[in-house]
Amino acid sequence: MTRTLIAGFGNVLRGDDGFGVEVVRRLGERGRASESVELLDVGTGGIRLAQELLASRFDRLIIVDAATRGKPPGSLFTLVVEDVVPTKEIDMHTTVPSRALEVARAFGPLPAEIYLVGCEPESVDQLGIELSPIVEAAVDAAVQRIEAML
Repeated sequence: MTRTLIAGFGNVLRGDDGFGVEVVRRLGERGRASESVELLDVGTGGIRLAQELLASRFDRLIIVDAATRGKPPGSLFTLVVEDVVPTKEIDMHTTVPSRALEVARAFGPLPAEIYLVGCEPESVDQLGIELSPIVEAAVDAAVQRIEAML
């Protein structure tokens, strides 16, 4: 059995930055949590990801986050994380996936497979709990993409 951790990053109070958290929430609504799949709302506390990776063994990690890559808002992308260099500095308030992975790597091995499913945000600079319509529309597509990966 392949054990998978799906971790949603983001600040739900900053519009589209809450994309990753919303995707994980919807996966939960669809009953995707199981003995082989764990869902984790990381929010803005990336150290939670490191703690979860230390507490349990996973074969695959799927990180979901809003990420600016210069594409049109709502664009989805999937990246394979090839290498993570361990950090020597621990920041308990790590908020970005790359730093959270560096912290986790410093304490031990990471899952054999690591993916990032991201979405280009329209706005993360204004306070608000709503995703923009274009990013909201991308949530279901991201859920389907992750379900296909499982």
